[in-house]
Amino acid sequence: MLTLRNIQVSFADRRILGGISADVAPDRITAVMGPNGCGKTTLLRCIGGLLEPDGGEALIDGRPVADYPARQLAQKLAFVRQHPQTDFEFSAFETVLMGRNPYQHRLQNESQADWDIVERCMRQTGTWHLRLSTPAQMSGGELQRVMIARALAQETPVLLLDEPVSNLDIAHQLEIMRLLRQATDKTVLIVIHDLNLALQFCDDLLLLHQGGLLYHGPVAGGLTPENIRLVYGVKAHMAEGRIIFDYQARP
Repeated sequence: MLTLRNIQVSFADRRILGGISADVAPDRITAVMGPNGCGKTTLLRCIGGLLEPDGGEALIDGRPVADYPARQLAQKLAFVRQHPQTDFEFSAFETVLMGRNPYQHRLQNESQADWDIVERCMRQTGTWHLRLSTPAQMSGGELQRVMIARALAQETPVLLLDEPVSNLDIAHQLEIMRLLRQATDKTVLIVIHDLNLALQFCDDLLLLHQGGLLYHGPVAGGLTPENIRLVYGVKAHMAEGRIIFDYQARP
């Protein structure tokens, strides 16, 4: 369903992505990982049609993302950004309801079915009690969960999330990751920094390193002590199914 074909991006003569190619498995959660500045967000923006790569392309169902009209693309993929845009004082309910816009025709009002979908997604993300709140009345973590609810309400087969749990406490991190784990009918790409969360909840891994794709495959096969040392510059070992970091040892 989702194919990355030799995606290349440079900014100010600096290569960010040097040719990323992968067939992303459908109906699975794929973690996009690597150190800060390695191009994770840039890759998601190319896939989501928010950034035109210098070379290569992303395809959904064999069709380049750039060839989709905006409305059709919004029915194919939803994007949760790392820093939600809060320029307007819409309520949380109104914000999540925007996820239904791709399915409405001009001058058409929302249906009861749309309202039911919004309520279901807000209850799933633990935001129903915030439905009348505006962004100014919510914490960063609450707003992030509202944006995830909006993406789920969009009901797309592809879901892109850029660090969706970075502003959440541990309980809500686990809640959101469990929710994504249950979305078995979606192809999910998630930028995530917590290696153990990725190991516990993700199926596959795109591990970026120095502008290239160091590893693509099952997450456990990519988060090895050797790869962690190479990519992040820290020593680590596995113990009881978890990654343990040795903060005192030199890489």
